[in-house]
Amino acid sequence: MTMMVAAIGVPAYAGPPSANTATSASVEPAELVELAEGYLQQRADMLTSTHPTARFASTRLGVTRAMASRAHEELAALEEKGQRYKEVDGGYTRAEVDVETSSVELNERTATLRLTEHTRLYLPVTRQEVEDGAPEYEESSLARTMTFTRNAEDAWLLSSDEVETGGGPTPTTQVTEMDLNLADDDGGGTPDEDEGGKGSASDTRALPENGIEYTKPAVTASYNYSKMVSYANKYWKKHNSAYRTYGNDCTNFISQAVHAGGWGPKGGALIQRKSNKYWFYGPAKPLTSYTWAGAENWYWFAKKHSKRTKPLDNVWKMASADVLQADFDRNGKIDHTMIVTKKHKGTPYLTYHTTDTHNKSLKKILSDYPRALWYAHRT
Repeated sequence: MTMMVAAIGVPAYAGPPSANTATSASVEPAELVELAEGYLQQRADMLTSTHPTARFASTRLGVTRAMASRAHEELAALEEKGQRYKEVDGGYTRAEVDVETSSVELNERTATLRLTEHTRLYLPVTRQEVEDGAPEYEESSLARTMTFTRNAEDAWLLSSDEVETGGGPTPTTQVTEMDLNLADDDGGGTPDEDEGGKGSASDTRALPENGIEYTKPAVTASYNYSKMVSYANKYWKKHNSAYRTYGNDCTNFISQAVHAGGWGPKGGALIQRKSNKYWFYGPAKPLTSYTWAGAENWYWFAKKHSKRTKPLDNVWKMASADVLQADFDRNGKIDHTMIVTKKHKGTPYLTYHTTDTHNKSLKKILSDYPRALWYAHRT
């Protein structure tokens, strides 16, 4: 979990706020939501090609004296991240942020909002390219708890912003490093069998521009790839209530998607739970196989024991409904699982849970984690 402390309105160490920059103590919940949304919009704007400078943006964020340096550093880091993305694939042209509030607690001097930030980051594509299959934007959904406090001038200021990112990749609108210790909370575990080594990871070097398109038919071996993609597009943000959600939910989500596309369960007995040879979902966690939601376990079931996937020697050969897994710290254990939901002009776009992300380009993901080992699966 990452913690960020900031304030909206005017700097806490500045003079009395004006009517245009402060929110009165008699604030309504809707006004606090508006402040929260404005703050998150400012952060997202730093990722775009039309962003203000970090120095200018910092002057528009009211922060405590203790947090002024940190707030500026985070805006600068987002600005740098946006520039890196622009260099690898054109970046983002603009951002749209909406918030969905689940609860508001108002007290005399504090107010706490529990909300979900929904962000769309628009890509530099034309309308014709969108019609031809390019994604119009990348989307993300991130739960936050934001606390406002009332200062001496009776202005409501954002005093804390807590984000639960789990063990997955750092969300696009965040700059803190992921906590790989949290990646273990995925329903997997040490299997009954010793699987040995994985062999070579998939190459990440660009393929020669020889006109070869790496595609696959709509249906192969009784698997319906369009249904896998449709499932991922439908439930990337609003999780399917028919399934439980894990602390690190990425592989659980992928298992749901491939199941929707025709992967049938294998096994189901309690004694089979810890074996990578079986794959099944049960009404409770102890009745579900390690391979269903454990990233490392899923790899061995899919590639070795069931042969439902074929390893790809290069990540750029992935097509729609193919799966990409990551070993971020190169320790021999897979940490994360994603599915390709679009491919345009040779670039796969990936969708995943933890944290909920839709159509993020492979180029950006590779630039985020240049040292990771990647394992691409043809489903």
